[in-house]
Amino acid sequence: MVFDARRAKALEPGAHIIVDEAPGLRLVASNTRKTWTYRFKSPLDGRMRQVAMGQWPAMSYPAALGKWDELRQQREAGQDPVKEKRLSTATIRRSRTREADEYLVANLLDDYLEGHVKRNRKLKGYTETARLLSHLYTASIRGLPPAAVKRVHAFELLEALGERAPVLANSLRTELGAAWEYAQDAGRIAEDVPNWWRQILRGKLRSRGRIVDGEHQGRQRRSLDTQEMATLIQFLPNFSQMIDDLLTLYIWTGARGSEIVQMEAGEIAQESDGWWWTVPKEKLKTGRHDLSVDFRVPLLGRALAVVRRRMALYQGGYLFRPVNVNARAKHVEQKIIGVATYWVRPESVNERLPADRPKILRIKPWAPHDLRRTVKTTLASLGCPEEVSEAVLGHMPPGIVGVYQRHTYDKERRLWLTMLSEHWERLAVQS
Repeated sequence: MVFDARRAKALEPGAHIIVDEAPGLRLVASNTRKTWTYRFKSPLDGRMRQVAMGQWPAMSYPAALGKWDELRQQREAGQDPVKEKRLSTATIRRSRTREADEYLVANLLDDYLEGHVKRNRKLKGYTETARLLSHLYTASIRGLPPAAVKRVHAFELLEALGERAPVLANSLRTELGAAWEYAQDAGRIAEDVPNWWRQILRGKLRSRGRIVDGEHQGRQRRSLDTQEMATLIQFLPNFSQMIDDLLTLYIWTGARGSEIVQMEAGEIAQESDGWWWTVPKEKLKTGRHDLSVDFRVPLLGRALAVVRRRMALYQGGYLFRPVNVNARAKHVEQKIIGVATYWVRPESVNERLPADRPKILRIKPWAPHDLRRTVKTTLASLGCPEEVSEAVLGHMPPGIVGVYQRHTYDKERRLWLTMLSEHWERLAVQS
Protein backbone atom coordinates (compact mmCIF):
# COMPACT_ATOMS: atom_id res chain seq x y z
CA MET A 1 0.00 0.00 0.00
CA VAL A 2 1.00 3.64 -0.34
CA PHE A 3 2.44 5.06 2.90
CA ASP A 4 -0.13 6.98 4.98
CA ALA A 5 1.18 9.07 7.90
CA ARG A 6 -2.17 8.92 9.70
CA ARG A 7 -2.20 5.13 9.55
CA ALA A 8 1.41 5.04 10.71
CA LYS A 9 0.59 7.22 13.69
CA ALA A 10 -2.23 4.86 14.72
CA LEU A 11 -0.12 1.70 14.25
CA GLU A 12 -0.48 -0.66 17.23
CA PRO A 13 2.56 -2.32 18.91
CA GLY A 14 3.49 -5.52 17.08
CA ALA A 15 1.86 -4.42 13.81
CA HIS A 16 3.61 -3.19 10.67
CA ILE A 17 2.99 -1.40 7.39
CA ILE A 18 4.33 -2.79 4.11
CA VAL A 19 5.10 -0.23 1.39
CA ASP A 20 4.19 -1.78 -1.97
CA GLU A 21 6.19 0.67 -4.08
CA ALA A 22 9.38 -0.23 -2.19
CA PRO A 23 9.65 -4.06 -1.87
CA GLY A 24 11.04 -5.03 1.52
CA LEU A 25 10.45 -1.62 3.12
CA ARG A 26 8.19 -1.70 6.15
CA LEU A 27 7.39 0.33 9.24
CA VAL A 28 7.34 -1.84 12.37
CA ALA A 29 5.75 -0.68 15.64
CA SER A 30 6.94 -1.68 19.12
CA ASN A 31 5.71 -0.49 22.51
CA THR A 32 7.92 2.61 22.41
CA ARG A 33 8.79 3.39 18.80
CA LYS A 34 8.11 2.88 15.10
CA THR A 35 11.10 1.71 13.07
CA TRP A 36 11.78 1.73 9.34
CA THR A 37 13.23 -1.66 8.31
CA TYR A 38 14.41 -3.29 5.11
CA ARG A 39 13.59 -7.01 4.85
CA PHE A 40 15.46 -8.94 2.14
CA LYS A 41 17.00 -12.27 1.12
CA SER A 42 20.76 -12.26 1.52
CA PRO A 43 22.61 -12.76 -1.78
CA LEU A 44 25.40 -14.49 0.17
CA ASP A 45 23.53 -17.36 1.85
CA GLY A 46 19.88 -17.00 0.76
CA ARG A 47 18.63 -16.34 4.31
CA MET A 48 15.98 -13.72 5.12
CA ARG A 49 17.49 -10.76 6.94
CA GLN A 50 16.24 -7.45 8.28
CA VAL A 51 18.09 -4.21 8.91
CA ALA A 52 16.80 -1.21 10.89
CA MET A 53 17.16 2.11 9.06
CA GLY A 54 15.80 4.72 11.49
CA GLN A 55 12.87 5.84 13.63
CA TRP A 56 9.68 7.39 12.29
CA PRO A 57 8.86 10.31 12.24
CA ALA A 58 12.48 11.44 12.87
CA MET A 59 13.26 9.64 9.57
CA SER A 60 10.58 10.81 7.16
CA TYR A 61 9.06 8.63 4.45
CA PRO A 62 11.12 10.25 1.63
CA ALA A 63 14.29 9.78 3.70
CA ALA A 64 13.35 6.15 4.32
CA LEU A 65 12.86 5.63 0.57
CA GLY A 66 16.30 7.05 -0.07
CA LYS A 67 17.91 4.75 2.51
CA TRP A 68 15.91 1.76 1.21
CA ASP A 69 17.14 2.41 -2.34
CA GLU A 70 20.73 2.57 -1.11
CA LEU A 71 20.42 -0.77 0.69
CA ARG A 72 18.59 -2.34 -2.26
CA GLN A 73 21.42 -1.38 -4.59
CA GLN A 74 23.91 -2.95 -2.18
CA ARG A 75 21.94 -6.21 -2.27
CA GLU A 76 21.67 -6.15 -6.09
CA ALA A 77 25.45 -5.66 -6.23
CA GLY A 78 25.86 -8.94 -4.33
CA GLN A 79 26.43 -7.42 -0.88
CA ASP A 80 24.61 -8.20 2.35
CA PRO A 81 23.48 -4.85 3.90
CA VAL A 82 23.38 -6.38 7.41
CA LYS A 83 27.00 -7.52 7.24
CA GLU A 84 28.02 -4.25 5.60
CA LYS A 85 26.37 -2.35 8.45
CA ARG A 86 28.24 -4.43 11.04
CA LEU A 87 31.54 -3.83 9.28
CA SER A 88 30.78 -0.11 8.96
CA THR A 89 29.88 0.17 12.65
CA ALA A 90 33.11 -1.57 13.65
CA THR A 91 35.10 0.72 11.37
CA ILE A 92 33.46 3.81 12.86
CA ARG A 93 34.22 2.63 16.38
CA ARG A 94 37.87 2.03 15.54
CA SER A 95 38.05 5.37 13.76
CA ARG A 96 36.56 7.21 16.72
CA THR A 97 39.01 5.51 19.06
CA ARG A 98 41.95 6.51 16.83
CA GLU A 99 40.70 10.03 16.30
CA ALA A 100 39.46 10.88 19.80
CA ASP A 101 41.11 14.27 19.55
CA GLU A 102 39.54 15.17 16.20
CA TYR A 103 37.59 18.45 16.06
CA LEU A 104 33.94 17.41 15.96
CA VAL A 105 30.63 19.24 15.68
CA ALA A 106 30.27 18.90 19.46
CA ASN A 107 33.49 20.89 19.89
CA LEU A 108 32.36 23.45 17.33
CA LEU A 109 29.08 24.03 19.17
CA ASP A 110 30.82 24.34 22.55
CA ASP A 111 33.25 26.89 21.10
CA TYR A 112 30.38 28.90 19.64
CA LEU A 113 28.47 28.91 22.93
CA GLU A 114 31.43 29.92 25.06
CA GLY A 115 33.23 32.17 22.58
CA HIS A 116 30.28 34.08 21.15
CA VAL A 117 26.88 33.44 22.75
CA LYS A 118 28.01 33.67 26.37
CA ARG A 119 29.84 36.94 25.70
CA ASN A 120 27.17 38.67 23.65
CA ARG A 121 23.83 37.55 25.07
CA LYS A 122 22.06 37.70 28.38
CA LEU A 123 21.99 34.68 30.67
CA LYS A 124 18.50 33.66 29.55
CA GLY A 125 19.49 33.86 25.89
CA TYR A 126 22.65 31.83 26.52
CA THR A 127 20.68 29.19 28.43
CA GLU A 128 18.08 28.84 25.68
CA THR A 129 20.73 28.62 22.94
CA ALA A 130 22.67 26.00 24.92
CA ARG A 131 19.49 23.93 25.23
CA LEU A 132 18.78 24.31 21.51
CA LEU A 133 22.28 23.12 20.56
CA SER A 134 22.34 20.27 23.09
CA HIS A 135 22.07 16.52 22.39
CA LEU A 136 18.29 16.91 22.49
CA TYR A 137 18.27 18.35 18.96
CA THR A 138 21.79 17.84 17.54
CA ALA A 139 22.60 14.24 18.56
CA SER A 140 22.68 13.04 14.94
CA ILE A 141 25.61 15.30 13.97
CA ARG A 142 27.57 15.92 17.19
CA GLY A 143 29.94 12.98 16.63
CA LEU A 144 30.85 14.01 13.08
CA PRO A 145 33.67 16.27 11.93
CA PRO A 146 32.10 19.49 10.53
CA ALA A 147 33.37 18.68 7.04
CA ALA A 148 31.55 15.32 7.18
CA VAL A 149 28.14 16.94 7.70
CA LYS A 150 26.48 16.57 4.32
CA ARG A 151 23.47 18.30 2.85
CA VAL A 152 21.29 15.26 3.58
CA HIS A 153 22.28 15.36 7.28
CA ALA A 154 21.18 18.98 7.55
CA PHE A 155 17.96 18.35 5.65
CA GLU A 156 16.92 15.29 7.69
CA LEU A 157 17.65 16.99 11.01
CA LEU A 158 15.70 20.15 10.19
CA GLU A 159 12.86 18.41 8.36
CA ALA A 160 12.20 16.00 11.23
CA LEU A 161 12.08 18.82 13.78
CA GLY A 162 10.20 21.13 11.42
CA GLU A 163 7.31 18.68 11.10
CA ARG A 164 6.32 19.23 14.73
CA ALA A 165 8.00 22.53 15.65
CA PRO A 166 8.84 24.70 12.61
CA VAL A 167 9.69 27.82 14.63
CA LEU A 168 12.09 25.83 16.81
CA ALA A 169 13.61 24.22 13.71
CA ASN A 170 14.17 27.63 12.14
CA SER A 171 15.88 28.87 15.31
CA LEU A 172 18.11 25.78 15.31
CA ARG A 173 18.94 26.35 11.63
CA THR A 174 19.93 29.97 12.38
CA GLU A 175 22.13 29.05 15.35
CA LEU A 176 23.88 26.19 13.51
CA GLY A 177 24.58 28.49 10.58
CA ALA A 178 26.06 31.08 12.93
CA ALA A 179 28.11 28.40 14.71
CA TRP A 180 29.61 27.23 11.39
CA GLU A 181 30.50 30.81 10.46
CA TYR A 182 32.07 31.43 13.87
CA ALA A 183 34.22 28.31 13.50
CA GLN A 184 35.36 29.42 10.04
CA ASP A 185 36.12 32.95 11.25
CA ALA A 186 38.12 31.49 14.13
CA GLY A 187 40.08 29.22 11.78
CA ARG A 188 38.86 26.03 13.44
CA ILE A 189 37.42 24.64 10.22
CA ALA A 190 38.42 25.31 6.63
CA GLU A 191 36.76 28.14 4.71
CA ASP A 192 35.56 25.75 2.01
CA VAL A 193 33.59 23.55 4.44
CA PRO A 194 29.95 23.94 3.25
CA ASN A 195 27.59 25.74 5.61
CA TRP A 196 24.47 23.83 4.64
CA TRP A 197 22.46 25.47 7.42
CA ARG A 198 22.41 28.73 5.43
CA GLN A 199 20.98 26.95 2.38
CA ILE A 200 18.65 24.17 3.54
CA LEU A 201 14.90 24.97 3.85
CA ARG A 202 15.37 28.73 3.65
CA GLY A 203 12.05 30.46 4.28
CA LYS A 204 10.20 27.14 4.56
CA LEU A 205 10.28 26.60 8.33
CA ARG A 206 7.34 28.75 9.32
CA SER A 207 4.68 28.29 11.95
CA ARG A 208 1.24 27.41 10.66
CA GLY A 209 -0.35 28.54 13.92
CA ARG A 210 -1.98 26.62 16.69
CA ILE A 211 -4.01 23.49 15.94
CA VAL A 212 -7.77 23.43 16.58
CA ASP A 213 -9.72 20.25 15.79
CA GLY A 214 -6.72 18.92 13.90
CA GLU A 215 -6.31 21.95 11.63
CA HIS A 216 -3.71 24.71 11.69
CA GLN A 217 -5.29 28.11 12.27
CA GLY A 218 -2.48 30.21 10.84
CA ARG A 219 -0.47 32.86 12.63
CA GLN A 220 -2.67 35.34 14.43
CA ARG A 221 -1.48 38.80 15.35
CA ARG A 222 -4.31 40.92 16.56
CA SER A 223 -5.35 43.69 18.87
CA LEU A 224 -8.41 43.51 21.11
CA ASP A 225 -11.31 45.74 20.15
CA THR A 226 -13.08 48.16 22.49
CA GLN A 227 -15.70 45.67 23.70
CA GLU A 228 -13.09 42.96 24.28
CA MET A 229 -10.93 45.35 26.32
CA ALA A 230 -13.95 46.36 28.40
CA THR A 231 -14.64 42.68 29.07
CA LEU A 232 -10.99 41.96 29.91
CA ILE A 233 -10.54 44.93 32.27
CA GLN A 234 -13.72 44.02 34.13
CA PHE A 235 -12.54 40.38 34.31
CA LEU A 236 -9.08 41.14 35.81
CA PRO A 237 -10.11 40.55 39.47
CA ASN A 238 -10.92 36.93 38.58
CA PHE A 239 -7.21 36.23 38.08
CA SER A 240 -4.77 35.77 40.93
CA GLN A 241 -3.40 39.04 42.33
CA MET A 242 -0.07 38.39 40.58
CA ILE A 243 -1.63 37.94 37.13
CA ASP A 244 -4.07 40.80 37.68
CA ASP A 245 -1.15 43.13 38.45
CA LEU A 246 0.96 41.93 35.53
CA LEU A 247 -1.86 42.32 32.99
CA THR A 248 -2.75 45.74 34.44
CA LEU A 249 0.81 46.92 33.77
CA TYR A 250 0.64 45.51 30.23
CA ILE A 251 -2.56 47.49 29.59
CA TRP A 252 -1.67 50.74 31.37
CA THR A 253 1.98 51.03 30.20
CA GLY A 254 2.30 49.07 26.94
CA ALA A 255 5.63 47.68 28.18
CA ARG A 256 6.96 44.26 27.23
CA GLY A 257 6.19 41.34 29.52
CA SER A 258 9.90 40.56 29.92
CA GLU A 259 10.46 44.08 31.24
CA ILE A 260 7.47 44.01 33.58
CA VAL A 261 8.38 40.75 35.33
CA GLN A 262 11.89 42.13 35.98
CA MET A 263 10.67 45.39 37.55
CA GLU A 264 12.64 46.40 40.65
CA ALA A 265 11.86 48.93 43.35
CA GLY A 266 15.12 50.76 42.64
CA GLU A 267 13.85 51.59 39.14
CA ILE A 268 10.83 53.50 40.49
CA ALA A 269 11.12 57.20 41.41
CA GLN A 270 8.86 60.17 42.04
CA GLU A 271 9.99 63.17 40.00
CA SER A 272 8.68 66.70 39.66
CA ASP A 273 6.08 65.71 37.07
CA GLY A 274 5.02 62.42 38.66
CA TRP A 275 6.11 58.79 39.10
CA TRP A 276 8.46 57.12 36.61
CA TRP A 277 9.71 53.61 36.01
CA THR A 278 13.15 53.68 34.37
CA VAL A 279 14.10 50.35 32.80
CA PRO A 280 17.90 49.98 32.40
CA LYS A 281 18.81 49.37 28.76
CA GLU A 282 20.53 46.12 29.79
CA LYS A 283 17.06 44.66 30.44
CA LEU A 284 15.60 45.78 27.13
CA LYS A 285 15.12 43.74 23.98
CA THR A 286 16.85 46.60 22.17
CA GLY A 287 19.65 46.82 24.73
CA ARG A 288 22.22 45.22 22.44
CA HIS A 289 22.10 48.20 20.06
CA ASP A 290 24.71 50.93 20.52
CA LEU A 291 22.07 53.67 20.32
CA SER A 292 19.79 52.07 22.89
CA VAL A 293 19.00 54.10 26.02
CA ASP A 294 17.12 53.45 29.27
CA PHE A 295 13.36 53.12 28.76
CA ARG A 296 11.34 55.61 30.83
CA VAL A 297 7.71 54.72 31.53
CA PRO A 298 5.32 57.16 33.26
CA LEU A 299 3.24 55.40 35.94
CA LEU A 300 -0.37 56.52 36.01
CA GLY A 301 -3.71 55.34 37.34
CA ARG A 302 -3.91 51.64 38.07
CA ALA A 303 -0.31 51.04 37.01
CA LEU A 304 0.92 53.40 39.74
CA ALA A 305 -1.40 51.80 42.30
CA VAL A 306 -0.02 48.33 41.46
CA VAL A 307 3.61 49.46 41.70
CA ARG A 308 3.20 51.35 44.98
CA ARG A 309 1.36 48.43 46.60
CA ARG A 310 4.02 45.94 45.57
CA MET A 311 6.82 48.27 46.68
CA ALA A 312 5.19 48.44 50.12
CA LEU A 313 4.87 44.66 50.13
CA TYR A 314 8.52 43.83 49.36
CA GLN A 315 10.49 46.84 50.60
CA GLY A 316 13.04 46.67 47.78
CA GLY A 317 14.23 44.26 45.10
CA TYR A 318 12.06 42.59 42.48
CA LEU A 319 8.36 43.42 42.67
CA PHE A 320 7.17 40.17 41.06
CA ARG A 321 8.72 37.29 42.98
CA PRO A 322 7.97 33.56 42.61
CA VAL A 323 5.26 32.24 44.89
CA ASN A 324 7.50 29.28 45.67
CA VAL A 325 10.04 30.60 48.18
CA ASN A 326 12.48 27.84 47.17
CA ALA A 327 12.47 28.84 43.49
CA ARG A 328 15.88 29.61 42.00
CA ALA A 329 14.64 32.56 39.94
CA LYS A 330 14.56 35.96 41.63
CA HIS A 331 11.51 37.06 39.69
CA VAL A 332 8.58 35.26 38.05
CA GLU A 333 8.94 34.08 34.47
CA GLN A 334 7.06 35.80 31.69
CA LYS A 335 5.45 32.54 30.60
CA ILE A 336 3.20 32.40 33.68
CA ILE A 337 1.13 35.20 32.15
CA GLY A 338 0.47 33.23 28.97
CA VAL A 339 -0.37 30.10 30.95
CA ALA A 340 -2.82 31.98 33.17
CA THR A 341 -4.57 33.63 30.23
CA TYR A 342 -4.82 30.30 28.39
CA TRP A 343 -6.77 28.66 31.21
CA VAL A 344 -9.55 31.25 31.01
CA ARG A 345 -10.19 30.71 27.31
CA PRO A 346 -13.41 28.94 26.29
CA GLU A 347 -11.48 26.40 24.18
CA SER A 348 -9.59 25.14 27.26
CA VAL A 349 -12.80 23.96 28.97
CA ASN A 350 -12.37 20.34 27.87
CA GLU A 351 -8.80 20.08 29.11
CA ARG A 352 -7.63 19.01 32.55
CA LEU A 353 -8.45 21.88 34.87
CA PRO A 354 -6.04 23.37 37.41
CA ALA A 355 -7.44 23.45 40.93
CA ASP A 356 -7.38 27.25 41.09
CA ARG A 357 -8.79 27.87 37.60
CA PRO A 358 -10.72 31.17 37.45
CA LYS A 359 -13.92 31.82 35.51
CA ILE A 360 -14.05 31.72 31.71
CA LEU A 361 -13.21 34.90 29.78
CA ARG A 362 -15.42 34.79 26.72
CA ILE A 363 -13.52 36.66 24.06
CA LYS A 364 -11.73 35.39 20.95
CA PRO A 365 -8.31 33.75 21.47
CA TRP A 366 -5.65 36.27 22.44
CA ALA A 367 -2.16 36.35 23.92
CA PRO A 368 -0.60 38.77 26.43
CA HIS A 369 1.64 40.29 23.73
CA ASP A 370 -1.52 41.27 21.83
CA LEU A 371 -2.03 43.87 24.55
CA ARG A 372 0.96 45.84 23.23
CA ARG A 373 -0.66 45.92 19.80
CA THR A 374 -3.89 46.94 21.50
CA VAL A 375 -2.16 49.84 23.27
CA LYS A 376 -0.64 50.97 19.96
CA THR A 377 -3.97 50.68 18.11
CA THR A 378 -5.94 52.42 20.86
CA LEU A 379 -3.47 55.32 21.05
CA ALA A 380 -3.84 55.77 17.30
CA SER A 381 -7.63 55.84 17.65
CA LEU A 382 -7.27 58.57 20.30
CA GLY A 383 -5.20 60.69 17.89
CA CYS A 384 -1.72 59.95 19.23
CA PRO A 385 1.09 60.71 16.72
CA GLU A 386 2.91 57.67 15.35
CA GLU A 387 6.32 58.65 16.73
CA VAL A 388 4.86 59.06 20.24
CA SER A 389 3.09 55.69 20.23
CA GLU A 390 6.34 54.09 19.07
CA ALA A 391 8.14 55.77 21.97
CA VAL A 392 5.47 54.50 24.39
CA LEU A 393 6.16 50.92 23.24
CA GLY A 394 9.91 51.42 23.54
CA HIS A 395 10.64 50.88 19.85
CA MET A 396 13.84 52.36 18.47
CA PRO A 397 13.42 54.71 15.48
CA PRO A 398 14.56 52.94 12.28
CA GLY A 399 17.56 53.79 10.13
CA ILE A 400 19.02 57.28 9.97
CA VAL A 401 16.14 58.64 12.08
CA GLY A 402 17.36 56.59 15.01
CA VAL A 403 20.86 58.04 14.61
CA TYR A 404 19.88 61.70 14.60
CA GLN A 405 16.51 61.78 16.41
CA ARG A 406 17.41 61.74 20.13
CA HIS A 407 14.29 63.36 21.59
CA THR A 408 13.08 61.41 24.67
CA TYR A 409 9.33 62.10 24.34
CA ASP A 410 8.95 62.07 28.15
CA LYS A 411 6.25 64.78 28.18
CA GLU A 412 4.40 63.22 25.27
CA ARG A 413 4.50 59.76 26.87
CA ARG A 414 2.95 61.09 30.06
CA LEU A 415 0.28 63.05 28.18
CA TRP A 416 -0.90 60.20 26.01
CA LEU A 417 -0.68 57.48 28.67
CA THR A 418 -2.82 59.74 30.86
CA MET A 419 -5.40 59.86 28.08
CA LEU A 420 -5.11 56.09 27.63
CA SER A 421 -5.63 55.51 31.36
CA GLU A 422 -8.79 57.62 31.29
CA HIS A 423 -9.99 55.64 28.26
CA TRP A 424 -9.46 52.31 30.05
CA GLU A 425 -11.32 53.55 33.12
CA ARG A 426 -14.30 54.50 30.96
CA LEU A 427 -14.34 50.95 29.61
CA ALA A 428 -14.09 49.54 33.13
CA VAL A 429 -17.54 50.89 34.00
CA GLN A 430 -19.07 50.18 30.61
CA SER A 431 -22.08 47.87 30.88
